[in-house]
Amino acid sequence: MTNLTKIIKLSQKIANSILAGKQPKALEKASIFSKEDKNYILSKLTDNKHIKERESIKKCIDKNHDWKHVEAKIVKPVKKVSYFKYAAVAAILVGVISIGYLKLTNVKQSDSDNAIIYTIEKGVDKAILTLEDGTEIALEKGKEIKTSHAKSNGEQLIYDIKEKDAGELVYNYLTIPRGAHFTIQLADGTNVKLNSETQLKYPVNFVKGESRLVELVYGEAYFDVSHSSEHHGASFKVLNNNEIVEVLGTEFNIKAYKDEAHIYTTLVKGKIAVNIAGKTHLLNPGEQSDFDTKGKSVVIKTVDSYNETSWKDGVFSFDNKSLKEIMKVLSRWYDFDVEYKNNAIKAEEFIGILSKDQKIENILISLKDYGIIEDYEINGKTIILN
Repeated sequence: MTNLTKIIKLSQKIANSILAGKQPKALEKASIFSKEDKNYILSKLTDNKHIKERESIKKCIDKNHDWKHVEAKIVKPVKKVSYFKYAAVAAILVGVISIGYLKLTNVKQSDSDNAIIYTIEKGVDKAILTLEDGTEIALEKGKEIKTSHAKSNGEQLIYDIKEKDAGELVYNYLTIPRGAHFTIQLADGTNVKLNSETQLKYPVNFVKGESRLVELVYGEAYFDVSHSSEHHGASFKVLNNNEIVEVLGTEFNIKAYKDEAHIYTTLVKGKIAVNIAGKTHLLNPGEQSDFDTKGKSVVIKTVDSYNETSWKDGVFSFDNKSLKEIMKVLSRWYDFDVEYKNNAIKAEEFIGILSKDQKIENILISLKDYGIIEDYEINGKTIILN
């Protein structure tokens, strides 16, 4: 791994810590910097005086004018992404972190931007709970509810920790719409974080000693599973489409959206067995199974589990993702549709970290500033990119 790659990976972890208001432990443990370097970096990132100085300097920079000078000296033009990759390293450590640290919500916009009435909001805690009799209950922040098996404060749904000796299981559904997320604690103590546009089917309690089976109907979920030793050796299984993931006690992520042909299962801790079409694949931490539901092929690969699961911590972490892939992720969280005036920009790549707690306009302005898009327009619930 090159030093540049190490810096990029490190910057992602530092940004996540500071955006979450935590001490950046990744910087403290980094071996590529001396103690003096670490103190200097931390000071530059968190000191208000330095942050304001950078913001002032940034306003004086004409990036388009300066880039034209660079392009004029290049014999053969390179893809725009190459330029952005290096700019993004600085953006992660200076721009994104600084803005996140100061909790800025407003950015300077052009007169044309100010004339637009924005109707796209960031995601919130929201879900629909469907009971065993078909009754639907809206869960949202600030609204407390209680059923015969569970209770919710509007941010989390918690089931009574209870096992039954035998009998038929009763199931509930939790559905997360676009522009939302939610957390649920199942009756065995397993915690599940559900991303936008996701549905989970699960029993209101489990049978003692029998496998604990839930179904990710569609969408994305992060599972922190209660260990089998606490449940008479009963394993925990997640069913999705043609895939069954079996665990004893671990943390993993499943991404299985209806509009995507691939199912991605990423292991963070422990060990899991992914059964696809009768064949079992064992995963170790940091590995991901990529199941092509159309081609019926399976690829096991090593990934950065942080990038695959950062959504649960309030952060988008993109590592060489195309604009098309990025906009699909953002559209679920902010609940919008996207149109492209220039299809060529769909392949432009992005590397960096974005807070989920900011306005979509801020993200679009960042994409424009770094040359990923030339311009954008917001028309109701549709974003048009050029």
